[in-house]
Amino acid sequence: MSLRDFFIYLFIMAGVTYLIRVLPFVIFKGKITNRFVKSFLFYVPYAVLGAMTFPAILFSTGNYVASVAGLITACVLAFREKSLLTVAIFACISALAVNLIYMAV
Repeated sequence: MSLRDFFIYLFIMAGVTYLIRVLPFVIFKGKITNRFVKSFLFYVPYAVLGAMTFPAILFSTGNYVASVAGLITACVLAFREKSLLTVAIFACISALAVNLIYMAV
């Protein structure tokens, strides 16, 4: 890829990102009063974060079994309302342990 192409792609990406962030402010000038729209917009960040994170969880270790073990550990600890740091640390430890066991066998 040439330097010229890189900057063309960069400016297009920056423009699209800017439009996505500015467009809601231009379209919705007043306060949103519709209950359905407000509830929909409330859950959008969680849905997007989940859709982006879930595939990364399953394919991050290169070992599907270790990834699922970390996911299960994270879900159990999250449902028990442990802190984010605790959930992340124990999910990583369980994925590492399963990966080490899987590699030894």
